[in-house]
Amino acid sequence: MNADGHRIKHLIQELIAPVTFFFVSFELLAFTKALMLRQYGIELTDFLSAAIGALVAAKVILLSDLLPFVNRFPNRPLIYNILWRTLIYFAAAGLVRYLEELIHFYLHHHEIIGVDRHLLEEVVWPHFWAIQIWLTVLLMIYTTLDELVRVLGRDRMRELFLGIKPAAKQP
Repeated sequence: MNADGHRIKHLIQELIAPVTFFFVSFELLAFTKALMLRQYGIELTDFLSAAIGALVAAKVILLSDLLPFVNRFPNRPLIYNILWRTLIYFAAAGLVRYLEELIHFYLHHHEIIGVDRHLLEEVVWPHFWAIQIWLTVLLMIYTTLDELVRVLGRDRMRELFLGIKPAAKQP
């Protein structure tokens, strides 16, 4: 396999955990929202946007992990890195959400000058904050699990959570 093939394979392997985590999380949130709105006679199928959101969240995490200062506290108690990385992921996700709104505004109005005014006027703030709260909680859970994998190793985590013992290595 050539160098590009190895990079693509490595990228796909790195994407599996965050995509899976956020896919399941976002789909559960979309399903919960659909169930809650059904009592008002509103049928909602927001599952495709939840899947796309999972891909975006995973990509934000992978890009943020490339920052040289993301693993700032590797030898301190785990809470330091968990809170630090959650903050970085939160800021990166906020930037991506802002850029999405900026692009959306530009495509509809063909001007960038009034984007901040547009965002302040048209954002549904309770919805915005609900998403931010859930995103922060999910980012912290993901980061906690990722830090446990970093410290304990994948084999130990599989053994602890799934009861799967690592295969004996061949000499």
